[in-house]
Amino acid sequence: MRPRLCIVLICIFRILNKLCYQRKESETMDEERRKRRSRILLIVGILLVAANLRAPITALSPLLSYVRVDLPLSNTMTGFLTTLPLLAFAGLSPFVSKLARRWGMEFIVFFAACLMVVGSLIRPFGGIPLLLFGTFLIGLAIAVGNVLLPSLIKKEFPFKMGLMTGMYSISMNVCAMLASGISVPIAVNSGFGWRGALVVWSGFAIIALLMWLPQLKYNQKSLPLSVAQKPRQSIWSSPLAWKITLFMGMQSTLFYVMVAWLPSILISQGMASTQAGFMLSLFQLGIIPFTFIVPIIASNMKSQRPIVIMMTVLLLAGTTGLIFGAGDAWIVGPSVFMMGVASGTAFSVCMMFFSLRTSTATEAADLSGMAQSIGYLLAAAGPTLFGALHDMTDSYTVPLTIIVVAALLLFITGMDAGRDKKVFGK
Repeated sequence: MRPRLCIVLICIFRILNKLCYQRKESETMDEERRKRRSRILLIVGILLVAANLRAPITALSPLLSYVRVDLPLSNTMTGFLTTLPLLAFAGLSPFVSKLARRWGMEFIVFFAACLMVVGSLIRPFGGIPLLLFGTFLIGLAIAVGNVLLPSLIKKEFPFKMGLMTGMYSISMNVCAMLASGISVPIAVNSGFGWRGALVVWSGFAIIALLMWLPQLKYNQKSLPLSVAQKPRQSIWSSPLAWKITLFMGMQSTLFYVMVAWLPSILISQGMASTQAGFMLSLFQLGIIPFTFIVPIIASNMKSQRPIVIMMTVLLLAGTTGLIFGAGDAWIVGPSVFMMGVASGTAFSVCMMFFSLRTSTATEAADLSGMAQSIGYLLAAAGPTLFGALHDMTDSYTVPLTIIVVAALLLFITGMDAGRDKKVFGK
């Protein structure tokens, strides 16, 4: 009888053990599903926030002629309106990382998304004060995203930084191109004018806000004690951080000078206005694929110097073609495309420097804030200086030296920033 009882007990034990194992296995699978779902939501949230980091600005530029029909905007006020977001970037960027340490990255991005929605909704419905105030709020929101998204990617995707940076960059640039290309058709065909077109783009901000809500439950308001107790070095004291900052400033200056002045340069060379507008689209088309490809390549390289060399050669070759092309589309077209490739490459490498040259997400946020603050101040001055040189010389040849100087500074700073080292330490 006892042997039979032992056999029964053993069988019961095995059955219970199997049931427990199955339960643990089921719980593990449920936990994996939850993690996968939260990861997907985070990726979607990042991409949607990134989609709003340029579109609200590029959507307004082609609509300015319609805006000026309704509102008494002077040329000076129009120029100030387009420069206002850059000033917001420069003013807020140094403080974003401090706000993130105090309140948590996820919460600050959420608050920025709220600012984006409010700014997008109020700027079409009112006079010049609301247009300016709404644009300023949008600039503040974009400044937060510019600084924190690279840092957030470093924290959440340390082994996929190149891929995630590429996805974030291409989402931002594709939506920027779409906004500049279809805002006027939306305004004309919808019957709601420029106000209706801007409201359409505010819908993207609302979607991004809603999709970011799940991230609030992962928000951390402060650093872990072991990290917080370590004395923090100031990013402003790092020579390498200053080189990356200057790199950021030069690539931003290049982009905004081209966007502001390329059509005027080509029209002065005898090109039709429609064709000149197409050349600006070609410049942006050169940017888009490389903002996705370059981060993936750069993240797998110990040194990014070869990319910096390629970028400089393309930029100088493209500028030479633009200066001496004399409006010939067969020369100007490839030249402008090469400059777009160089611009997209410079932006992508700079975004990767924020992650590759820092040791923690906090350092990445500090470096990003510093670089984007000074960088966008330089970018805001670039188109104005270009115009002043044009007024002084009555020519575009001398102003185009700004791009040559920017290319040389990109090369000098990029060759050092491209080395495998950190902002603090070797």
